[in-house]
Formats: sequence, C-alpha cells, structure tokens
Amino acid sequence: MQTQLFIGGRFVPAQSGETLAVLNPHDNSKLADIALAGKADIDRAVSAAKAAFPAWSRMAAADRGRLLLKLADAIEANAERLARLESLDTGHPIRDTRFLDVPRTAATFRYFGGMADKFEGSVIPVEQGFLNYLLREPVGVVGQVVPWNFPLMFTSWKMAPALAAGNCVVMKPAELTPLSSLAIAELMAEVGFPDGVVNIVPGLGGVAGQYLAEHPDVSKITFTGSTKIGREIVRASAGNLKKVQLELGGKGANIVFEDANLDAVLQGSAFAIFHNQGQACIAGSRLIVHRSLVDAFTERFVRLASSIRVGDPLDPNTEMGPLTSPQHRDRVLAYIDIAREEGGEILLGGKPPAHASLANGCYVEPTIVRAKPTDRVCQEEVFGPFVTINTFDTEAEALAIANGTEYGLGAGFWTRDLQRAHRLARDIRSGMVWINTYKRVNPGSPFGGVGASGYGREMGFDVMREYTQAKSVWVNVDAQTPPWYPR
Repeated sequence: MQTQLFIGGRFVPAQSGETLAVLNPHDNSKLADIALAGKADIDRAVSAAKAAFPAWSRMAAADRGRLLLKLADAIEANAERLARLESLDTGHPIRDTRFLDVPRTAATFRYFGGMADKFEGSVIPVEQGFLNYLLREPVGVVGQVVPWNFPLMFTSWKMAPALAAGNCVVMKPAELTPLSSLAIAELMAEVGFPDGVVNIVPGLGGVAGQYLAEHPDVSKITFTGSTKIGREIVRASAGNLKKVQLELGGKGANIVFEDANLDAVLQGSAFAIFHNQGQACIAGSRLIVHRSLVDAFTERFVRLASSIRVGDPLDPNTEMGPLTSPQHRDRVLAYIDIAREEGGEILLGGKPPAHASLANGCYVEPTIVRAKPTDRVCQEEVFGPFVTINTFDTEAEALAIANGTEYGLGAGFWTRDLQRAHRLARDIRSGMVWINTYKRVNPGSPFGGVGASGYGREMGFDVMREYTQAKSVWVNVDAQTPPWYPR
C-alpha cells in the first residue's frame, strides 16, 4: 500500500517528516504510517496543480476523456486489490467493496470519461446583428476534501468530473482512510496522467483541509462531510471568494404507507440504514410508519435486523462490519444514552456485539429505537446502524415529520398510490427522493441536498456546471458600429 503524499506526479514524504498511524477498524491494529500533509505540502501541491493547469485545460477534451477511460479500465483490472484495501481501511464488508464500491468507482470515471467531449456551450438568441454564445471554462485549481465513509467511491465522484471539465485537483482524503485514494493515484500515474494534474495530500482537517479552503490559488473548494465543518469551509473560503460546493449531513426520512408492499419495504429499509453500518449521509435513519402497519412492520423488521451477520469485513459472509474508528463508535453509542434519557425505547441492539472475536474492534449491533419525532435521535445525524421508528395517521402528518429536521439530502417512501407518489415527491424538502426503493445512485443522476445538507450537486451534467464557469461572448456579425446610444 502507498503511504506517501502524491505531489507533482511523484510520491513524496511530508516536508515535516510527520506521519500518522492508519488503523484497521476490525481490531484496531496498525495498517500503516502515512505521511501527514501540512501547510507547506498544500503549497507544493497547489503550485504543482497551478503549473499543470494551462496545458491540461487546453488539452483536447477527447484526450482527457481517454485518460479517464483508461483509469476506469485500470481500476477494474485491480479490483480485488482495491476492494481488499478499502475493506481493511474502512471496515466495509468485502461483499460491498467488491460488488458496489469498486464497480461504482470505475463506472463514475468511465461516465465522465465519456462526458469530457460532450459537454457543450450554447448560443443565446439576442437582438438582430449580434451573435452571443457561452463558453464553459474550467475554474482552475480545485481543492477537494473527501470523507472517511466511502473514500474510494468519493474519490471518483469528486475527481472525475473536475478532470473531465479541464480542472487540476488537490485532494485531501480523510486522515482515517487515505489508502484507497493513494492507490488511485498510483493507477493515474501508470495510465499516463500528466504530472501535477492530480495531487493527493492526506492531512488533518483542521490543518490541511482548513488551509486548502483558505488558499488564495485554489479557485474552488468542494467538501463532503458534516454540516458543522461545512460551515467552517464556507468561512475559510471567503478570502478569495472561491466557488464552494458542499454535500453535508442528512437525516433521511423513510415513510411506509398502509398500501406498501411490506416484503419490499423490509428489505429496502434494512439496506437503507444498515449498509456500510449506517455510515452514509443518505441513510434512511428515520422510519415513519403508518399506524395500521407499525406493529406488524416493527416485529418483522426487528427480526430481520437481528439476523444480520456482523463480523470481520474480509469474511465474504459478513453483512455488517465495524464502524470506521473508535471515536465514531463511541459517538454512536452515546446516542443510546441520549435516547434513553429522552424516553426512547431500545427495541434492538444499542451495544457492541458480545462475540469475543470482535471485542477489539469498532463494532455496534444493528440498533432500532422507538422515539418521538422531536427527540434528538430523530433530529441529529447519528451516522451509524441506528434507526428510529415514528408513526403517523395521515399523509399530511407523515410529510410534516419528514420535513421536520434541518436536513434535506435524501428521503424515500413506499406506496402503490400513483397520485400520492407524485404529490409527495413534489412536497418533500429533499434533494433526492426514492419511491418504492431507497439509496439508489448513478453517475448520471444529480446527487445533493438543500438546507443543512449543503448546496451544489455531484454527478450528471449538473456537476459539470459546478466545475466550470460561463463566459458570454458577443460578436457584432454585421461589422457595423451601432450608435453609441441605440434608440
């Protein structure tokens, strides 16, 4: 595994010589000591990206696209190594990294490799005698801060569209989980990306991340993570008024109506909250169930959740692995105490598993809590295998509960009523809505939120607009000088 910073096309140590231990969340054993980027390293990386930008931005879009397509092929050729590395570093079960994380990463690079030479400008109808057209130009050096929950996948979400649009990148992966991002850097060097186009600098958020957001030569900063840190990113970006794109927290509502297909709901809702141990901003962490169904649903959902196989993420039979760090495990467990203090009822879990083989890891059992919609556990992002159950009687009540938090990232509901489906999709305050499914993503579909969940979009044509700026060009096609003050 690669452990050094990637700057200017080479792997180099941090200028300070500092390193940080990266731990395996299964047993908290040390995987590696990685170079820890400081301000001097960020300066080096930004300088390398700035120097590479003129040639990269003027390269034929099809040639940029070919490099992204070659990278997608290289990711698939190294799929097992990347899957294992991601499972070791994050605790994702190997069945997920093999069949979701790695394929989605390759698919994203491939999608934007194809997009590079298909993102068009436009011609605007203006007054007679003039041609007005828009150019979409890359913004320049882009700073990207990637979270620890899906580091491999988010590397592609951030990097692929930025590069396709002609920008150069300085990426700071989370210090907890940098290994797969550094592995992607190795593959980029192998397939021939020019030096300096991509730079990867693991470092502490309060040092490297903060300085990247402040840096005067960074034209845009994009961040995925908590709402609290997102607000700090906005403040740090003010120095040069750089563009900001934020994908922040969520508190996904998952509504079950009385006419829903209960078998489908059970499976979909389990995936919505327990996939990746609930460490997903779009997790369906609030089940809102019609009163007529709640007893039958809860009994079956508790039984299903209790059957989930929790264990070593490298075991192909494991369905739920550890949380990514001891600090986060303790944070999730603290919400059990909060739930009890507020009168919540713990229906399942709420503690580490009892099996001795898991005692040294960051494990938490699947947890189901009956709570009030206004309780903290229904309002704050727990970010773990922790789901609350609320009840409702009317559609209006369900909508009020769903919209009753500061977040607005993802939400879903289950119904066979077509009119209700379109009505609710319109009225839910959320950047994404899933109907009779949950947590679906695709490189072509915009991903992002409203409110405390941030602004801007990942994926699709929308993200290409995020990584470019419009230039309006006016041409006097008649070559005549109009009166200085046309009447």
